[in-house]
Amino acid sequence: MSNITKKVGVIVGSLRKESFSGKVASELIRLAPASLVAEKIEIGDLTIFNQDLDDENRTPQAWITFREKLKEFDAFLFVTPEYNRSVPPVLKNAIDVGSRPYGQSVWNAKPGAVISVSPGRLSGFGANHHLRQSLVFLNVPTMQQPEGYIGEVDKAIDANGNFDERTITFLEGFMKAFAVWVDTNSAK
Repeated sequence: MSNITKKVGVIVGSLRKESFSGKVASELIRLAPASLVAEKIEIGDLTIFNQDLDDENRTPQAWITFREKLKEFDAFLFVTPEYNRSVPPVLKNAIDVGSRPYGQSVWNAKPGAVISVSPGRLSGFGANHHLRQSLVFLNVPTMQQPEGYIGEVDKAIDANGNFDERTITFLEGFMKAFAVWVDTNSAK
């Protein structure tokens, strides 16, 4: 691996203050190897994407700020719950805002990874795979292994917000693999 530190944007698909996705994202940031500097990116203030706003030079300031912020990152880590077997609308909206104007996608060719979480046993499988479909189209080389599914996440976190050892071990391994993925797939 190279000795160059890579900046990773962490995008959480839930706006809920006590969301499991947010807690997992914070733990991933804490466990990031020294070769990665990870930072959460806020997506809650993005208005619903409407291409007319860009086309008519009425681009919301929040979109402009978001797009400029994303340009600073070398890679992206998406942590999402599942809503109705898909990604939450706030996450899909952030992806759409970042992908426009056409030909200026801030996601293009930047490596990524997906972790889905759920209190259910299916671990957000549908959301994980729907998100991967969008990332393929956006030319985000997405880490294949290890796959990131955390089912029954509510049982993996104690009342003080601490994760059980099994989950910590998985998240550590995931972040080590992601560091290699980012190094291998980043523009040199």
